Amino acid sequence: MHELIYKLKVIKCFINHALVMFEAIILITISYELHGQTAPDKYRILLSDKNNSPFNTANPQAFLSNRAIQRRLNQNIPIKQNDIPVNQSYVSAVKNTGATILTKSKWFNCLTVYADSSALSEISALPFVTGYNKVIARNIAPKQPFENESEEPALFKDYSNSTNLFNYGYADNQIQMLNGIALHNQGYQGQGIVIAVLDAGFYNVDDLPAFDSLWENKQILGTRDFVDNDTMVYDAHTHGMQVLSIIGGNMPGELVGTAPKAKFWLIRTEDTGSEFIIEEDNWVAGAEFADSAGADIITTSLGYNTFNDPVQNHTYADMDGNTARATIGADIAASKGMLVVVSAGNDGNSSWYYIGSPADADSVIAVGAVDSAGYYVFFSSHGPTYDGRVKPNVTAKGYLTAIQSSSGSVTLGNGTSFSCPLISGLAACLWQANPGFTNMELLHAIEMSADHYQNPDNNTGYGIPNFAQANLILNKYDDFTENNYICVFPNPFSNYLNIEFYTVDSQSVNIEISDIVGRIIYSGKKPTFSNSFNFININDLTCLSRGIYIIKLTSDSISFQTKIIKN
Repeated sequence: MHELIYKLKVIKCFINHALVMFEAIILITISYELHGQTAPDKYRILLSDKNNSPFNTANPQAFLSNRAIQRRLNQNIPIKQNDIPVNQSYVSAVKNTGATILTKSKWFNCLTVYADSSALSEISALPFVTGYNKVIARNIAPKQPFENESEEPALFKDYSNSTNLFNYGYADNQIQMLNGIALHNQGYQGQGIVIAVLDAGFYNVDDLPAFDSLWENKQILGTRDFVDNDTMVYDAHTHGMQVLSIIGGNMPGELVGTAPKAKFWLIRTEDTGSEFIIEEDNWVAGAEFADSAGADIITTSLGYNTFNDPVQNHTYADMDGNTARATIGADIAASKGMLVVVSAGNDGNSSWYYIGSPADADSVIAVGAVDSAGYYVFFSSHGPTYDGRVKPNVTAKGYLTAIQSSSGSVTLGNGTSFSCPLISGLAACLWQANPGFTNMELLHAIEMSADHYQNPDNNTGYGIPNFAQANLILNKYDDFTENNYICVFPNPFSNYLNIEFYTVDSQSVNIEISDIVGRIIYSGKKPTFSNSFNFININDLTCLSRGIYIIKLTSDSISFQTKIIKN
């Protein structure tokens, strides 16, 4: 009898447990459909409108900084409805259910919340909550911000050069290969440009030696942490610190960044300890904050593609520039006039293979990796996008890149996370030199200056940019009409000579340098393409005697000669 009673109790317990589980499954299913779960107990709540908001587009000073407004004015960008913050009365109503507000997105008009089943039930009944988002819980495999990144000790080498404004130390090669030193020597070091760094943490930036001058000159404008919802970012991951050192570091003789005089917002959006798709929401929140605060450039060495559950992975078809959350957010950020620079990713030798989000966005610069000699590095993610666009856009040194270590010394790192900030910082210098141009004009000038702009490939995109050439492209922008444009510099010259020319038609251009008695000392031929900007560098001219020479360019449509002087 006792055994029968025991069995009946077990059966009853099992039935009760099954009912509870069934109810839980039903509740979770409803929650997925109404809210779009983005992590366990975290949901994306879609809102219907921004009605009865105290804000309006006629008074943007109430919700945008003066710098953010001026950026729009400079680029003829109107204030739009998606600039208006999320309706605070809606936020309050959701919060009153017991939910915790994690992020708010004015661009997507939604909230990301932490909520239990009771709060979710109340939220679903609110009249301004509209349907559901199809993004469900996605566990990202625990990893560093980008896989395959590593550090190596920096071997000492004297990179000092008395002709440069800075003694770059170990960073000399990574800046020189982009011809960024030419901009620095002209006084363009990022002054007046604000860069928002969206990353995984900025460990000890308030203490490490590479950042002393940033603090001394008040170049750190502030911090935000969208993972922990506070402003303390110096106790988190080292990754953002390393990225920042490539741009803003200033240790003469050891490490100097690509824009050492720019100003910075340090924004944490990535949780490396436990990663979920909510980090794409965090990324959007960080980008919105950067916009409102008045940043000119967003640099982000983060990316999203494959997840723990294969069913929930981004597919290659998603890399079309219009699907992933962070991708759409990056394009909206660009539409606000910011230049967005993104790491291409380190999946070149993995099963994923391709770039991730937000690198697939059509209005961002996705940066791949090359080594110190300019050759493609095996781990750099490949293009093109699913819809056939060139990706990565450009490349920079991402193998043995000089960075600040957590111990205070200079070390060498591998990853597209480290090629990205090289481009971001020099883009800041380029924009400083050419403040009248839009973010997209800047982007295209950087692409046009790259070493195989006419023949892009899926490994390196348009190739390695030449920022001195990009500067010339922007300086002579108005001259690129129906007439061919030709520039020879420096003049006087010493060791080398550059020739820049714009051609309307495809042709072959002959180049000759002769002395004053007509003896030809250099002869070469350059094929060109229609409506293209061409660059020729003639090296090893130290053997020439000081004096006057004549350079000639001839083709079917070009007949040009000018006097040049050898120092």
